[in-house]
Amino acid sequence: MAAIAQPERVTATPTYREITRDIVATLGHPGRLYWIALGSALLVLAIGAGALLYQIRYGLGVAGYAPPVMWGVYITTFVFWVGIAHCGTLVSAILYLFRSAWRTAVYRTAEVMTVFAVLTAGLFPLIHIGRIWYAYWLIPYPNQRQIWVNFKSPLLWDVFAVTTYLIVSTVFLTVGMIPDVASARDRATGWRKKLYELVSLGWKGTDQQWRHYLKAYLYLAAFATPLVLSVHSVVSWDFAMSIVPGWHTTIFAPYFVAGAIYSGLAMVVTLLVPLRRAFKLERYIHEDHFENLAKLILITGMIVGYAYAVEYFIAWYSGNPFERSAFWNRAFGDYWWATWTMIVCNAFLPLLLWFRKIRRSIPAMFLISLFVNLGMWFERFVIIVVSLSFEYEPFAHGHYTPSWVDWAILAGSFGWFFTWFLLFAKNFPMVSIAEVKEIIPMPRRKEART
Repeated sequence: MAAIAQPERVTATPTYREITRDIVATLGHPGRLYWIALGSALLVLAIGAGALLYQIRYGLGVAGYAPPVMWGVYITTFVFWVGIAHCGTLVSAILYLFRSAWRTAVYRTAEVMTVFAVLTAGLFPLIHIGRIWYAYWLIPYPNQRQIWVNFKSPLLWDVFAVTTYLIVSTVFLTVGMIPDVASARDRATGWRKKLYELVSLGWKGTDQQWRHYLKAYLYLAAFATPLVLSVHSVVSWDFAMSIVPGWHTTIFAPYFVAGAIYSGLAMVVTLLVPLRRAFKLERYIHEDHFENLAKLILITGMIVGYAYAVEYFIAWYSGNPFERSAFWNRAFGDYWWATWTMIVCNAFLPLLLWFRKIRRSIPAMFLISLFVNLGMWFERFVIIVVSLSFEYEPFAHGHYTPSWVDWAILAGSFGWFFTWFLLFAKNFPMVSIAEVKEIIPMPRRKEART
């Protein structure tokens, strides 16, 4: 599908025809920046896939596990990607329920990010168990040996939580795209037209279809909101249900939910900035959208910073020597660098967003979002690795150093995620055509309403 040239005269408020034309044009030739990004993602993915094959060949011993730390980079990255995933659908659903007009330009990116982040997160429990070909043991199904899964295992909780969330997020994304894909279908040719006909589900834009569509989308938004809160609470119980110092606390459920929204918002900004430039969407994604995202990042960042302070206060106030030692070790032990990276990136750096000039600066927002993503990965690393390395008995304390295989698979997960995200952005509208039309002034009778 060839890109459509811009008209000579561009009005401040686009017409219905211009909205459809501009957004559908992004499905044409995105330019050199897109192909460089896709090639880089594929290269990083190949490196991660090679490291995974190496681990399958030689076993988990190449992963750098060292007792007592048997949850390392893989589980850290699993929780990181689950957190990224839990922002998109939640923000889209809540903003839709509150009828926030500014969501129209950013929510599709957030929802797509959610689906592919869940797919990325789902890889790591399989990688972590080592023998991936036995992953079907996690599924409760009748078998001749009458062996059932252990429903007390947090690993099984994650299987149900992630699978449920993936299904709901995919349905929510697919339903929301139906009118936009139909617009692309009417202008496409070849294999794309067949693909869009399949995804659009026979959409004609009739009054009856719109009534059923709006009701279905509203019900899905109302259903997805509490589901997101419950699913990431389940992930936090993977840790809080144990008696490991630093894990056994009631603050983990709201703490993990706030952190998930925080990291997800940062990833939305990280994706929107290059997407806006590569697909020339400056007319539809502008500084106001980034400012609103910055306000949400600031709010959730302050909640996360407060949770950090509460954790240390609880450890001190409890009088438990093991809790006190664990948090002292976090701040001044072998992994002090990870803890302070987490605190600076997540609690202090986002405070710059109090300044409106920074909130409306796209380069500054992009830079801050990168640091927040880095800090949130280190948050999971601190919670998992540092707590496991420093439990009750001094003779059992250990030190975990990730191997090159760990780092390569971690990098490969980003390659996997960005590959799918970029391929989706090339073939489906990343800004909602129908909802952008809803928030602009009603055109005059002589203006086209395509």
